[in-house]
Amino acid sequence: MDVQNIRKDFPILSQKIYGHDLVYLDNAATTQKPQCVLDSIMKFYTQYNSNIHRGVHYLSEKATEIYEAARLKVKDFINAKSRTEIVFTKGSTEAINMLAYSFGEAYVQTGDEIIVSEMEHHSNIVPWQLMCGRKGAKLKVLPFNDKGELLTAELGKIITPKTKLICVTYVSNTLGTINPVQGIIYQAHLHGIPVLVDAAQAIQHVKIDVQKLDCDFLALSGHKIYAETGIGVLYAKEDYLDKMPPYQGGGDMIKNVSFDGSTWAELPLKFEAGTSNFVGAGSLHAALDYVETIGLSNIAEYEKQLLDYASQKISSIDGITIYGNASKKASIISFNINGAHHYDVGMVLDKLGIAVRTGTHCTEPIMKHYSITGTVRASFAMYNTFEEIDVLVEGIKKAKKMLVN
Repeated sequence: MDVQNIRKDFPILSQKIYGHDLVYLDNAATTQKPQCVLDSIMKFYTQYNSNIHRGVHYLSEKATEIYEAARLKVKDFINAKSRTEIVFTKGSTEAINMLAYSFGEAYVQTGDEIIVSEMEHHSNIVPWQLMCGRKGAKLKVLPFNDKGELLTAELGKIITPKTKLICVTYVSNTLGTINPVQGIIYQAHLHGIPVLVDAAQAIQHVKIDVQKLDCDFLALSGHKIYAETGIGVLYAKEDYLDKMPPYQGGGDMIKNVSFDGSTWAELPLKFEAGTSNFVGAGSLHAALDYVETIGLSNIAEYEKQLLDYASQKISSIDGITIYGNASKKASIISFNINGAHHYDVGMVLDKLGIAVRTGTHCTEPIMKHYSITGTVRASFAMYNTFEEIDVLVEGIKKAKKMLVN
């Protein structure tokens, strides 16, 4: 990969912060946008802007064509069987909330059980808690060890005849762990249990083939893979989408409406009430095209090199604790300087032009596991460099000198 040429595609990376070159290492929160994505947004608003599916005029037909082409692009990118299995959402959070409501209404009864892992993002915990409260079901937890690896051998002990769904993140947004989701899915299916994979942190790092995984549901967010915010996807096997009730009512999701009752549109529009983020869908198409021109395998290999380099450099600093040392990791490092508060470390790094994330990262159960209040998280993307890691390491040393007596 020609990283310097890739960096030229991202205008935001050329700026200075407090007089320092920007070192953007908060990619797990959101990725920056290449010029082609920015161009797709501007082109849509200046040439094609019109609501989709509802007009016979040229602009509406063109907007609809762009929107549905994006659906086909996502279908091919994750190798779904059919475009009808791709539901556009605002992001992975809405995708999971949609599933929690619709799956819960169709399949969950009082006393049933949902399994989540201990390392889930809050968006793959709270919706299931809400659903369990509404349906009288129970939430159960698959734990992980101190290395940050799921104790998958425990799954057989947690599954019961009451288990209706297993929900697991593909890549931990805090620990970087790449979970063995294919094995989890296989084990679940032996018991006839469907599986939701939260791929928000995986879609930009790992090649995903939903047919090979055989997952029943998968959620992803566009802004994690270089598209704009406010666009995401719920992938679901068609049989489940057929049987689940719609999550929201409104325009575009109906076939017929009367005061005596309504009927629903064909899939996937049944789950896309109201005006969708059709501009965001186009930006997602552009982002996926861009990633494919570079090659996801090339990106993964380069990011692994960044991770290995950063892990070695940061761990060599005395007084550093790294959380998450799984054998398979994506390019995320969570750490603390012993004796310093993570927020203070983040503030020092910010003044040096280094953007990292501090806090719980919406994974409070992980913090509880390690008996900490938060971490500093550095997350790397394809446009980051080894030189930026060197800047980060020097920044950590400076923060340690300033904050630890």
